Amino acid sequence: MSTVMSAVPSPVPAAPPRRRFRGSRLLAGAALAGLLALAGTPSALAQTTAPQTTAPQSTGPQPPPALSGPVTLIHAGTLLAVPGEKPVTQQTIVVRDGKVAEIRAGFAQPADIQTPDAQVVDLRDAFVLPGLIDSHVHIIFELGPDSQLRSVTDDPERSILDGTVFAERTLMAGFTTVRDVGSSARTGVALRDAIAAGKVRGPTLLVAGQGLAVTAGHGDINGFNEKVTEALSDSRINVCDGSDTCRQAVREQVRRGADLIKLSATGGVLSQIAAGTGQQMFDDELRSIVETAHLMGRKVAAHAHAADGINAALRAGVDSVEHGSYLDDESIRLFRQTGAYLVPTLLAGKTVVDMANRPGVMSPAVKRKALTVGPMMQRNFARAAKAEVKIAFGTDSGVSAHGINAQEFKLMVEAGLSPMDAIRAATVNAADLLGIADRAGSLEPGKDADIIAVSGSPLENVTALETVDFVMRRGAVHKMDGRRTPFEPKG
Repeated sequence: MSTVMSAVPSPVPAAPPRRRFRGSRLLAGAALAGLLALAGTPSALAQTTAPQTTAPQSTGPQPPPALSGPVTLIHAGTLLAVPGEKPVTQQTIVVRDGKVAEIRAGFAQPADIQTPDAQVVDLRDAFVLPGLIDSHVHIIFELGPDSQLRSVTDDPERSILDGTVFAERTLMAGFTTVRDVGSSARTGVALRDAIAAGKVRGPTLLVAGQGLAVTAGHGDINGFNEKVTEALSDSRINVCDGSDTCRQAVREQVRRGADLIKLSATGGVLSQIAAGTGQQMFDDELRSIVETAHLMGRKVAAHAHAADGINAALRAGVDSVEHGSYLDDESIRLFRQTGAYLVPTLLAGKTVVDMANRPGVMSPAVKRKALTVGPMMQRNFARAAKAEVKIAFGTDSGVSAHGINAQEFKLMVEAGLSPMDAIRAATVNAADLLGIADRAGSLEPGKDADIIAVSGSPLENVTALETVDFVMRRGAVHKMDGRRTPFEPKG
C-alpha cells in the first residue's frame, strides 16, 4: 500500500480519559530540586505471568555505574525489559548518557549509586517497556481526499514541515524508532538528520529515500494527464527497467543517503493505474536490486501483495516483505527458508476498506482493490503467524493517520498473535529487522534508553499501548504523565 503523496497534517486524534500514575514526578536529586508533582490514583497492574522480583537474567552481571554523565533513575512498578521474557516488579533502570547503564532490583536512590544529583522518575504504578518500533511508515505523508492534487502543488519544503508534525505525533505515541519506506526527493533524509541533530522532536528514523519501481508500476508517476506526467518525469530517478538500470537506481538512493532500499515487486492498492496487484518486477530486476543493496550494506524491503510477487521477492533474497496480502503455502515455505520478515500493515488494510466504503473518496479502480486486499491482509497474516513466520510490526502510517500506530496491536491479536508476541514484533523483532538490535528493541545495559510506560498491563489488554503516558528517547524525557515536556532545539 505504499504510495507517494502529500497532505495537510490531520488533527491530533482525541485521547481517551487516562488514569494517571501515582505521584508521577521527576525529582532532581535528594534535595528534590525541580520537583514536578503530578498527583494520580494508584492502580494494580494486571499481568498474564506472575512477576518476578529480581532483574531479568538476560541482563547478566550488572556493571558498576560510570563516573561521569547525566543520570536518571526510573522506578518501574512492572518492567518488561526484554519482550518475550517474564516481566519483573519493583525495578530501577539506571540511565546514563542516554544509555541503559544497569537494571537494579528494588527502587534505588541517588545515594545508592553515588550520584546525589541524579533525577528520579517515579513510574511505580506503571508498566514499563522498551520504546516501540514501527517498521513501515511514510513519515512526511498522510492520505487524504486531495492527496493526488497536493502531490503536484506542495513543494518538498512543505512536505518536510508536515513531516515534523507527523514525527512528533509518532514519538508521543510511544514509537521511538521508525523505518520510513518511501519519501519524495530527500525529504525523509533531511528530517532524519534534523531529528538526529536534536533540532526537531521525533523518533529515530531509518529512511529508504524513494522506493524503486518499474515504468508504469507502483511507485512510478501515475494518474495524471500526459503533460503533467512528462513534467514530473525528471524526478523519476527511482524508476528502473532491466537489471543494469536497477543496479544504478540502488546506488543513486544510497548516494542520496538511504539507510535501506525499498522496492515495489507488485502493484499497489493506491496506484491510479489498472495494473492490479500482481508481480511487476522481473526476477532479474529483483535480484539485481537485492544484490546491489546488500553489496552496499543496505537491507531491502519489498512491497508485495500478490503471491507471485511475494515469492519472487523472497527468492531474490529480500529482508522483509511489506503487506504480504495474498501469501500462500509457498510463501510461508520461503519465509521460513530465508528468514525474511513479514511486515503486515493490517492498519493500512483496515483504513483503505473504511475509505472505500465512503462515497467519492476513491476512484473505482482503487476502490475495487481496497475492498479486496484489505480483508485478505488480516486473513493471511493469521496463516503466517500460525506457521511461525517471523513478524515485525509495521503499520503503513501515512495511509492511516500518524500517531495511531498502536492500533495495529489489536488487529494483530485479533488475527491470533498473543499480546506478548505482538509486543515482541514491535521491539525485539523489529530491531533485528532494522539491523539495530545492538542498541534498540530491549532494555539492557549498553542499549539506548528508549523507554515508554502505560498505566495498565498490555499483556492483559494490548490496547493499553494506545495510550502511552511516558516517553523517553535516548535518555531525554519527551512525555510525562501523558503530557509533552518542554523541548529545546539544539544548535
